[in-house]
Amino acid sequence: MRALCWNGVNDLAVETVDDPSLLNPHDVIVRVGLTTTCGSDLHFIDGYLPGMREGDVFGHEFMGEIVEVGSEVTARKVGDRVVVPSFIGCGSCWFCEHELWSSCDTTNPNAELQQPILGYPTGGIYGYTHPFGGYQGSHAQYVRVPFGDVNCFTIPEGITDEQALFLSDAVPTGLMGADFCDIAPGDTVAVWGSGGVGLMAGHTARLLGAGQVIVVDRYPERLALARKQFGAETIDYTAVDSVPEAIREMTGGRGPDACIEAVGMEAHGTGLQQIYDRAKQLLRLETDRATPLREAIIACRKGGVVSVLGVYGLTDKFPMGVVTNKGLTIRSSQQHGQRYVPRMFDYIQQGDLDPSYLITHDLPLEDAVRGYDIFKNKREGCIRAVFRP
Repeated sequence: MRALCWNGVNDLAVETVDDPSLLNPHDVIVRVGLTTTCGSDLHFIDGYLPGMREGDVFGHEFMGEIVEVGSEVTARKVGDRVVVPSFIGCGSCWFCEHELWSSCDTTNPNAELQQPILGYPTGGIYGYTHPFGGYQGSHAQYVRVPFGDVNCFTIPEGITDEQALFLSDAVPTGLMGADFCDIAPGDTVAVWGSGGVGLMAGHTARLLGAGQVIVVDRYPERLALARKQFGAETIDYTAVDSVPEAIREMTGGRGPDACIEAVGMEAHGTGLQQIYDRAKQLLRLETDRATPLREAIIACRKGGVVSVLGVYGLTDKFPMGVVTNKGLTIRSSQQHGQRYVPRMFDYIQQGDLDPSYLITHDLPLEDAVRGYDIFKNKREGCIRAVFRP
C-alpha cells in the first residue's frame, strides 16, 4: 500500500509499504477514507519529540470502512463506515472502565520506554513515536485497529465523511478541554490557539454554555473563522502590548473563568520571552516555547481553571507560584475520544456543529508531503489538510 513515512527530521516521503494484517483476534483492518494533519505531528517532524524510526507511517486522525475483522470482533462488521479515536483503548482495564481512555494500561506495548519519564505509561496511539506504542499510522491506504469493538464507532447516516473525520481527534480534544472547564451558563472562556483543536475548544465551550469566548492567535483568517462560527471575541497577540492585560479589560477586570491552552511546545510569542525560549529550544536546553501556557495562567481569574491541551515536554519558567497564590486548578490529558463520540454525533445531527469547516486543503495521499509543508508553514490560509488515500 501507499503511505506517508517519516524518514528523519523534516524528511517525509510517500512510499510503498507492507499492508497491515490482523495480529490479534480483536483487531480490525480499516480502509482509510480520509485522514488529516495534526499540529502535534509537527513536534516529531521537527525533531522535538524522540522515538520515531526511519520508515514509520504516521498520522492519527482518520475515518474509513472496515474491510477485515478478527475472530473475537462481535460489535463491528465488514462494510461498517467508522471513525476511530486516536488513542487506543482496550475497554476492560481500570482506566478504560473509568473513561480515562488515553491512559489505557493495555495498549502500549512499549511501556518501558515511557515509564522512566512519566512514572506510568499512557495508552497507545496510531503513528506517534515508539514510546507511544510504535503503531503504524493513518496516512496510508489501510490501518490496523486493535480492540475494534471499542475503538471503531459506526457513523450514523446523515453525517458526512468530512464531518466524521474530525471526531477522531480535533473535536474530542477540544470538547474535552471545554469539559474540563466545568462551564456554568454565562461563563467566560479564553482559548489560546485557533487551529483545529482551539477552534473546536471554543466552539464546544459555547455549546456547553459559555456566554463569552475569547480566542487568541495571530492569523487573521483563523480569528475571522472563530468570530463567524461561534461568535468569539478575538485578540491578535501581535497587536497588543500584553495579552493578559487585554483580556483583563475584556472581562471587566476579573479575568476569564477558565482558560484553554491549545497550542503546545512550538508556540510563538513576542518580545524577550520568545527570544529566550527560542534560543533554549534550539540548543535543546528545553523542548517548549510556552508563552501561551504562561499567559493563560496569568490571565485566568482567581480560583479559575486552566485546561491544557497542547503537547509539552520540558517547560522552563513555569509560574507555579501564580498557580498556588491564585488558587488555580490545572487540568490536562491526552484526549479520551471514546468518552465523547456519542455526544459529538448528537451535536452534528442536531445541527449544532459542523467540524468540516476546518478543511482548507483536500489532497490525494500522493500529495501529502506538500500538504504537510503547507500546513506546517501555515501557507494559503491552511487550517487542516485532508488526504484521500
